[in-house]
Amino acid sequence: MPEGYLPIFIFLVVATLFPLVLLLVMKFIRPQIPSQTKLEAYECGIHAASNARGRYTVRFYIIAILFVIFDVETVFLFPWAVRYKQLGWFGVSEVSVFLAILVVGYIWALKKGAFEWV
Repeated sequence: MPEGYLPIFIFLVVATLFPLVLLLVMKFIRPQIPSQTKLEAYECGIHAASNARGRYTVRFYIIAILFVIFDVETVFLFPWAVRYKQLGWFGVSEVSVFLAILVVGYIWALKKGAFEWV
């Protein structure tokens, strides 16, 4: 039984050592000539207008989280679409309930004003 796990352990060792060895080798190969241009945030010649560590409104994060939450629905709809014919009306009813819950969530977020950008 343990001999069946040997290829997995070999793969884990190779997957761990490969990036470490490459990083170590590249540290010695790459040119190390720091200059003011190389140390700037943007190496395109355009100077930064302000500090990049400015504050963002909480609304930006709320919209991002809402996008992630409501976009994940496609991950849950894909298996249903693959097995649509085998599930029959039972699958249709389950997806209808799922989509109804999502619509209720959209309406709630809309009434809370989460989709307003200004």
